[in-house]
Amino acid sequence: MRQMDLTEGVIWKKLLVYAWPVVLSSLLQSAYAITDLIVAGGFIGKDGISAINNASIIMNMLTQVAIGLTVQILTQVILGITTGGNILMGQYFGAKDRDNRLKTNTTIFGFAILAGLIMTGVIYFLSRPILVGLKAPTLDEATAYLQICALGIIPIFGYNALSAMLRSVGNSRQPFYCVAVTAVCNIVLDCLFMGTFQWGVRGAALATMLAQLASFVVCLAYVLKHKDLFGLARKALRMHRDKLGQMLKLGIPCAVQMTVVGLSWLAMTFLINQYGVEASAASGICAKIKDVALLCTLALYTAATTMVAQCLGAKKFDRASRVVHVAMRISLSVTAVLIVLVELFAPQLLAIFHPDAVTQAIALQNLRIEIVGQIFYASFMVYNALPLGAGNTMFALGSSLLNCIVARVILALILNHFFGLVGIFWACAIAPASSVPLGYLYERSGVWRKSLAQGN
Repeated sequence: MRQMDLTEGVIWKKLLVYAWPVVLSSLLQSAYAITDLIVAGGFIGKDGISAINNASIIMNMLTQVAIGLTVQILTQVILGITTGGNILMGQYFGAKDRDNRLKTNTTIFGFAILAGLIMTGVIYFLSRPILVGLKAPTLDEATAYLQICALGIIPIFGYNALSAMLRSVGNSRQPFYCVAVTAVCNIVLDCLFMGTFQWGVRGAALATMLAQLASFVVCLAYVLKHKDLFGLARKALRMHRDKLGQMLKLGIPCAVQMTVVGLSWLAMTFLINQYGVEASAASGICAKIKDVALLCTLALYTAATTMVAQCLGAKKFDRASRVVHVAMRISLSVTAVLIVLVELFAPQLLAIFHPDAVTQAIALQNLRIEIVGQIFYASFMVYNALPLGAGNTMFALGSSLLNCIVARVILALILNHFFGLVGIFWACAIAPASSVPLGYLYERSGVWRKSLAQGN
């Protein structure tokens, strides 16, 4: 079983060794999401793309929410799974505290399954009212897509919990292998269900759900095979009250943060949908391309967060700070290159999706504006690796409230009033810049040296 001690060795090498499987995993995840749109565009047209986009916004929010841990009321009953537990597991691994790490593992997995069961029921039965509220232009198709995808929430939540266990001990390769299974399954099933069987949007949803299930099963089998390292076994699979309390303490801000992020994009979807199905489809296409462009930053963010957590658990504070600086330099360099490439080849990238002329024109304008904002994402996300690795999840919440609500939503409303659809695109591009100064000041303050989650 591959492990990686991130508290020793050359920082940039450890970051890249850890990050490249994460990049490939995310690339494959984007590939099978993009496949839905490409196949949908080829077999069921712009209405299919619009339906998938509107439903995917909600599913993406749930997936992101599955990266924190909390319990809230009504539709936010159980939000988050991974971040709170991952912080604890990383710090315990750095501190060589096996007993507490294993207790955290079983707690996070048990809670993930429970969360998935509850959320599946909530989303399945509330899918249509949610989409009505979004003013989805293809309501029936979007509802069908969302209801079928809701059945995949348990595998999504379970997989995120399992991948957190693996990544906390420095194993970023196994999640990549699991996602590879998902990507292959989704692509094959997309072509089969939408192309051969002509099942339309429902076929796309079924392919996605079955692919997610396959990834979960493969990852679970691997973790159970190494039960001595992870502690998952039939007799040991239970939640520990003290660990659940620690995860809730860390995860509530994470869950609220990621809910805020998701809701801000729901607000953008609502505003964009008012401009018709072409604008909705164009936004969905651009979102997939932007997600791919952000993969390296996300991978470095994941690597840096895990490395910071391990270093702080081992009391190596100076190394934790250096991790952020090195990750920032790499992330900004890669992002700058990607921005140039996307600007140069935007028409060719959009042509892959075969949109109609109006949709393609809107998408081109959208992409060339919003891709510039990736440099701000690269900055604030790497800065956030430090407070998250330290267990200071309230800082991440405050940063998200600033750039998602104060900047993105409010600015979008203002610019939409004066400039229309283009104003919304510019608001989305500019918003993340608002959180960069906060990250810089937090790192300089040194307060993170005193906020170890495992010591609370």
